[in-house]
Amino acid sequence: MPEQWAALGRDGPRDECGVFGVYAPGHDVSRLAYFALYALQHRGQESAGIAAADRGGHIITRRELGLVSQVFTENDLRTLSGDLAIAHVRYSTTGSNAWENSQPVQRSEGVGGSTREIALAHNGNLTNALELHRELVEQGVTFNSTSDSEIVAALLASQRASEPEDAIAEVLPRLRGAFSIVAMTRDRVLAFRDPHGVRPLSIGVLDARDGEDGAAGAPRYCVASESCAFDIIGARHLREVEPGEIVTLGEDGLRSRMVVSGSRRAFCVFEHIYFARPDSRMAGQALQVSRARMGEILWHEAPVEADLVIAVPDSGNAAARGLARAAGLPQDDGFVKNRYVARTFIQPGQELRKHGLRLKFNPLPEVIAGKRLIVVDDSIVRGNTTRQIVQMLRDAGAAEIHMRVSAPPIKHPCHYGIDMSTREEMIAHGRSTDQIASELGCDSLHYLSLEGVYEAIGAGAGGRGSHCVAFFSGVYPLGGTEEANGQYALEGELPLVQA
Repeated sequence: MPEQWAALGRDGPRDECGVFGVYAPGHDVSRLAYFALYALQHRGQESAGIAAADRGGHIITRRELGLVSQVFTENDLRTLSGDLAIAHVRYSTTGSNAWENSQPVQRSEGVGGSTREIALAHNGNLTNALELHRELVEQGVTFNSTSDSEIVAALLASQRASEPEDAIAEVLPRLRGAFSIVAMTRDRVLAFRDPHGVRPLSIGVLDARDGEDGAAGAPRYCVASESCAFDIIGARHLREVEPGEIVTLGEDGLRSRMVVSGSRRAFCVFEHIYFARPDSRMAGQALQVSRARMGEILWHEAPVEADLVIAVPDSGNAAARGLARAAGLPQDDGFVKNRYVARTFIQPGQELRKHGLRLKFNPLPEVIAGKRLIVVDDSIVRGNTTRQIVQMLRDAGAAEIHMRVSAPPIKHPCHYGIDMSTREEMIAHGRSTDQIASELGCDSLHYLSLEGVYEAIGAGAGGRGSHCVAFFSGVYPLGGTEEANGQYALEGELPLVQA
């Protein structure tokens, strides 16, 4: 966790990464990629990058540490001209937060007397990264980073298959873990998901522009981690990339190839609860609606005498609205949130550090004092932030504090691309709900049941057998993960072999 966030009380699982790809002659693809990354910024705040190319031309990549707004200038976007582009925002899960580990990753390899040039952006975690890395190093492949994403790029670039789709078809079955990947060659964008579909990836459609090369009125396509990226650039959501599917965006439109089918589905249920933006759609559901439904179910599972419902902003907003509606209770803003706090890289210093979470949330005594509060949040991991929030509400005069959480207790780490605490750091590990409530200092605590989560998601999103719920159960759905229980799938960083 970057120090500037740690100082500001960030306590939840760290968002993973966001990816985007577009093939759209006649469109300003680098600008489309830039604003798509803006929409996906919540998925990674450590680095951002865009790679672009004219059809048949060389790939140019711009990537840097920082937020999207800090990384790119108008001149950068003019330099990144072309017909196709991919883009990435990152939170590190394997490999440190260093420039070398920012993405897109770009590789060039000699294959069959010619050079294959590829850029790649990855969301997820490979559980067999060390094994693949050793194999490639023994073959003389060199690396410039400690990220498992470069391993995938090296594998793809070194395949002897003449077509990139064939190279992906050869590599995809060898990858273990969770991955949603967008890649580009000089003339096409490719996207593919792991056979279990752990991480999200969707397809959007851009209407053709007048005067563009190629077939008149031909639609152009894009892919993104979340549908909110389509909304900001005026694209329409078409469908999700299927688990085990390769999608090609190119001169002849959209092509699909299924490489691995029939695997057990294991979509991360925490996308519905926490990670994805509430205006995104997943499995046909608007997440704002399903999260409000989680709040309604929370109330029915654990009603309590109270005067007011407040949310921990912004994570608990939708569930708090749903709970208040179901309970027939008023809802108000108990906190004012400083929405610029995550943009500062200046440390608060010892004098201000004692104020802790007040740098991010400031309670309103005029709203809180004397009230029996229901306080809604979407998750509790270590409990440090929640403990401070409860104390701030006490100090502001709250008569009672009843915590309601729109997720089950988090007791286990993720090995599939989410960076979070170890079991020993998790407040729910080895403790009962009453014990947790006592540690947090609240009058009562209730976590939404897993069945309640499934009910909120709805039948259209599938049931227990089609999601990964390892956060809550400790049962990891992908083969080869069990031996990693109790530790991260990749201990430390991959050994760096400098090119």
